[in-house]
Amino acid sequence: MTIILALLGSAIIGLGTGLIFRVWAMVLVSPAIAVLAAIVLQVSGFGFFPGVSVVIGCLLVSQIAYLLAAFCLHKGDISVQDEAYGDPGEHRHQDVHDKHQ
Repeated sequence: MTIILALLGSAIIGLGTGLIFRVWAMVLVSPAIAVLAAIVLQVSGFGFFPGVSVVIGCLLVSQIAYLLAAFCLHKGDISVQDEAYGDPGEHRHQDVHDKHQ
């Protein structure tokens, strides 16, 4: 039960980070997840090797949840047609001056 709660908590933290912050926030969130998971597992009586595998699993789950949240949040901004037609996207600027001037 502890493993499931640790993985679920990591997924929720990853989703929340992906919806609110940019990728640089994961630099701070990932070590915090690892430390908290290690503390919870140590208190629950897990050994070293099972604990390490669960902590790695928590980190993987949080990273995947972050990527899913970030993809769902920005999926409308990703367009192959913008690149094919040369039109800049919503968040891009085209620094090339008009050729007909």
